[in-house]
Amino acid sequence: MDYLIRSSRVIDASGGEILDAEVDVLVQEGRVAKLGAGLAAPKGVREIDGRGQMVVAGLVDLHVHLREPGQEYKEDIESGSRAAVAGGVTTMCCMPNTRPVNDCRAITDLIIRRSKEVGIARVLPIGAVSKGLEGKSLAEFGEMQEGGIVAVSDDGRPIMDAGLMRRALEYGKTFGLPVVQHAEDLDLAEGGVMNEGTVATRAGLRGQPPQAESIMVARDIELVEWTGAQYHVAHASTGRSMDLVRDAKKRGLAVSCEVAPHHFTLTDAACASYNTDMKVAPPLRNESDRQALLQALADGTVDCIATDHAPHSEVEKDVEFDCASCGMLGLETSLSLSLELVNDGVIDLHRMVYLLTAGPAKLFSLQKGIGTLAEGSPADLVMFNPEARWVVDRNKTQSRSKNTPFHGREVPGQVMLTLFGGKAVFDPRGLCQ
Repeated sequence: MDYLIRSSRVIDASGGEILDAEVDVLVQEGRVAKLGAGLAAPKGVREIDGRGQMVVAGLVDLHVHLREPGQEYKEDIESGSRAAVAGGVTTMCCMPNTRPVNDCRAITDLIIRRSKEVGIARVLPIGAVSKGLEGKSLAEFGEMQEGGIVAVSDDGRPIMDAGLMRRALEYGKTFGLPVVQHAEDLDLAEGGVMNEGTVATRAGLRGQPPQAESIMVARDIELVEWTGAQYHVAHASTGRSMDLVRDAKKRGLAVSCEVAPHHFTLTDAACASYNTDMKVAPPLRNESDRQALLQALADGTVDCIATDHAPHSEVEKDVEFDCASCGMLGLETSLSLSLELVNDGVIDLHRMVYLLTAGPAKLFSLQKGIGTLAEGSPADLVMFNPEARWVVDRNKTQSRSKNTPFHGREVPGQVMLTLFGGKAVFDPRGLCQ
């Protein structure tokens, strides 16, 4: 079916000039056919009242864990896609720590095939840097790229071997693939389960210093300057990491970073309750680091917001804090938590939209039309009410797991409709019926 969304505030941050206007959006044959005020409705088009709503391109999340293949009891591509579109996310880049690991063409093909079978969101795989994520020898970048990967990473296993990291950057440059690093020096982290500091001391939990992250970022930036490759810091969480990335950008290096909503929203104080939903890697930092992230979001140091959506079952989470798996849900709350930044005056709406759409799409050179509402682009879009407030409820999540740290939190910005390729994939109010 084709749709005409009437009189909503449309923001598109993908071009040189930002579009911000109250216009109609005509969707025909799965594409954005026209934007403009007072558009005539073609025959057979379903009209949707968009007054009081905002329409932006479908959100792009560069860092999710969909657990398929191998750990479907936590999440699979279908449940993860349903969680994504409920939060307005239509494009996801999924990490390679599946079982078996996405370190070869066969697994890449499987993920893409399953995504197309589900057909409600776009899933773009990230391939492993090393075979089996073991940090010993490089995976086959070329054959995985032929299959459709958009970047390489060993995800939660940092590349400790500087020689291997050098080769990964060199091969990444050869194939035009960004190398994504979970920046953590394991020798400094020493198995810490939360941020090192007074909260960890009082809670009796082993801490890891923020320098475990920033020292790895500093090492990698030296390698980037040497190799000329593209390097991306996943879920950067410390003020010092922001300083390093900011300086690298000033020197013209191809260095970028993402920040996760939980890191700019929560601090290590949340771990004092021993709630294992607060356990994440890298850990929640102190207020000083959180403020540094807010500054970096505002001044352009941060390139995108990514969730690190990491579903875990109760088997992994309903245990002692020391023993719990790291990770939390994020797909259904990223838009709302980002909108809190706008409401708090940290960034404006245009910057928020860029960080969630065009910014990440450009960063990984995703296919043309992703992250934009330009005429002719795929009709991936989300309509949301910025004034509506809702309460996060783990029992109502679309994810197969329930490990959200935001259960019970009232947040702004309710998704009213998500289209993917012109198809209504999330329509809780029946607007398209």
